[in-house]
Amino acid sequence: MPTLTDILNELKKPGLDIRGAAKAMQFEDSIKTISDLRTGMKLPGKVTNLTKFGAFVDLGLKENGLIHKSQMADRYIEDPSEVLHLDQEVLVRVTDIDLERKRIQLSLKEA
Repeated sequence: MPTLTDILNELKKPGLDIRGAAKAMQFEDSIKTISDLRTGMKLPGKVTNLTKFGAFVDLGLKENGLIHKSQMADRYIEDPSEVLHLDQEVLVRVTDIDLERKRIQLSLKEA
């Protein structure tokens, strides 16, 4: 019954979003496609997925870039969640671009 009471109380407040205002990520305006990227560029991005081998970062393109765990710090990283978390804003450096396979390799080192 307490759960139903809570639900009824919340339904009395239509349109209220308790999460607060979301902050919009500001991507690099000059980068529109993967072919606009160059090795060595430093770009802002947002972590979208963590895996055992690295993290995928949204750069504002159709393709996400990958930061391999070896490129996250100057020390050994067992799990990428030691360094990064989902939705974290990061500054990354482009280390390699494979246009044919549409893959972008990124690094947090020297970024």
